[in-house]
Parts: sequence; structure tokens; C-alpha cells
Amino acid sequence: MTDYEAIYREEPERYDRLVSREDREGNILPAIERILSLRGLRIVESGAGTGRLTRLVARRAARTTAFDRSVPMLRRARAMSRGGEGGGAVYAAADHRALPVRGGSADLVIGGWSVSHLIEEDGPDPLGEVARALAEFDRALRPGGTTVLLETLGTGAESPAPPENLSGYYRFLREEGFRFFWIRTDYRFRSPAEAAELTRFFFGGETAERAVRAGSSDVPECTGLFWRRRSAAA
Repeated sequence: MTDYEAIYREEPERYDRLVSREDREGNILPAIERILSLRGLRIVESGAGTGRLTRLVARRAARTTAFDRSVPMLRRARAMSRGGEGGGAVYAAADHRALPVRGGSADLVIGGWSVSHLIEEDGPDPLGEVARALAEFDRALRPGGTTVLLETLGTGAESPAPPENLSGYYRFLREEGFRFFWIRTDYRFRSPAEAAELTRFFFGGETAERAVRAGSSDVPECTGLFWRRRSAAA
């Protein structure tokens, strides 16, 4: 099993190479804006990683504050934002379950491919930890604000094939009132060799072998968007 914590701690640059190759058709930002316009919003991002999603949403937001618990990942995110593409986003270290923001201060809380890691951690009640994170997101939101979660529905798959270990998590989100749709966010690597290297590095040998057998620089990916609005009466 991939040791994600070790990757986030020790190899943020290599991880950033991987995620920079995803979404070759640019589907992520239009998909988020199917849910709500980002123009002028106050956005809190939880689990920002190296800032790939941060840089997308911050271009249109009034203010973006991005958190991740991995300091090396945040260091990379800040470095990648220095060219101005980050829209002046502020980065800080924090966990999903304890965001250092004032209650009711965000129009949107967004988490990309990160809340699902709570399912993979050792602990007696992983869905309970997800519930804690969702409650913290709700606390950060103004009444009527929106939570959007992006999660994988299958690497190397052309239609949704969710990882088995996340099926209960996705069902839980639906039970908690999240709506759902999916998009393709395919990877385009610079060469078949890079496709094999980076997919093996993060996803493991089986996905890498599919890329090598195809002899292609492209790897299909399906991504789910789960979203809900906080009650305006809250």
C-alpha cells in the first residue's frame, strides 16, 4: 500500500509533477463552477497539497486561504504560487478537523482528494473522523455556503470505478446530503516512460503496468464532485 504520508513529507516536488499532468482537458474548474460561481468568493481550502487546486480557484476568488497539515507540501505550494498564478492565496498548516478560521467566514470550503485520507488512517472510527471534518467545514461556512469535495473514482478507468476501500465513504457522503456528479480528469504525461514512473510512484504497480502496456502518455482518470449547501437558516 502506498505510504501517502511519506510522499507528502519527503517528495512534494515529485508529487507536484504528477498532479500537474492531470486534467489535460481543463474540466475541473468548469465543473466546480457548475455548482457555484467562484467570482468574488471567500474560499477556504482544506488539504491543499502543493496548491494545484488552490491556483485554479484563487484566480477568481476575492480571498483564498489554503490549509494542509504537511509543511513540505505547503512549502512547494508557496513556491509554485510566486509567479502570480496563486491569486494571492494564503497558505498555512492545519488539519481538516481544526481549521484556524472564524466561524461563518467562508462562502466555499473545498477539499480536493484529501478528506478521503481520513478513511485510510489507522483509527477505530474513520467515518466519525470524516464527520468531524464535515462539521468543521460547516462551522467555517456562512449560512447558505457550500462545501465541495473532489475525490477519485478510478485511475486508469474510462468510467467510474471507485476504489473499493472508499465505497463506504462515498455512500456516507450521499447519506449526509451531498449531491454528486463525475467528470474525466485524464492525465497527459510527457512520455510513456514518465507515465509509468509517476503512476507507479503514487498509485502502485498495477496502474503503472496498464500505462506501460498501452505504450501511451495518457492515463484516464475519473473524478467525483460531491457538494452540499449549509442551511441558510443555520
